[in-house]
Amino acid sequence: MTQQELKEFLDAKVEQYNRPDFLSTDPLRIPHGFTKKEDIEISGFLTATIAWGNRKSIINNAERMMDLLENSPFDFIMNHQEKDLEKLQGFVHRTFNGDDFRYFVRSLKNIYNQHGGLENTFAIKGDITSLQMSISHFKATFFELEHQSRTTKHVSDPQKGSAAKRINMFLRWMVRNNSSGVDFGIWDKISPSQLSCPLDVHSGNVARKLGLIQRKQNDGKALAELDAHLRKLDPTDPVKYDFALFGLGVFEKF
Repeated sequence: MTQQELKEFLDAKVEQYNRPDFLSTDPLRIPHGFTKKEDIEISGFLTATIAWGNRKSIINNAERMMDLLENSPFDFIMNHQEKDLEKLQGFVHRTFNGDDFRYFVRSLKNIYNQHGGLENTFAIKGDITSLQMSISHFKATFFELEHQSRTTKHVSDPQKGSAAKRINMFLRWMVRNNSSGVDFGIWDKISPSQLSCPLDVHSGNVARKLGLIQRKQNDGKALAELDAHLRKLDPTDPVKYDFALFGLGVFEKF
């Protein structure tokens, strides 16, 4: 397949899968339940944080998170007292537990009070072509409060070789425009051209079959390889191909 043929094939798959019809089975449906910017980004960040494993379980547990935050995540985070966090203690999604959840609420409050919010914390000056350094900076900021070391594993660090799949997915949700009614486009301090594809088992396998990745592991080096190819196919919106790669892998068993 020539590069032009590959682009036409993937563009058609983007058109097929970048549609609101798929939101009913996608964790992205959780932030779509809100209208306020801060509620969307907080619910999106928390949902993306637990987005591994069975999709139905992810959605169910993300909905439970929102219930525990009284379905007003920004208001709860900014106005909670320490005793309000006690009800979060019983929350569990795989290895993410109540201690982690309580720290995340405290840290998000700190980020809005001290750093101007989630968007500002990611939108640091750095590499204009990639957000991987910004993600590492975000992690350092996120864990500047006293915390248990176990909680740090729930935020990936590209500087340690991670593909940071869940954070890259969250950034796609916030930054890509919402012309299709799927992503939100509520952040304007980051360009869609800087986004990276959320690299997981499905997108990685499809990317290898299409010759977009040679590396066997789904790590930071594989992501850089995939980024380079996708930016050639569409320099302004490379991560739109996440829809094609994921759709081909999950729905078509490509």
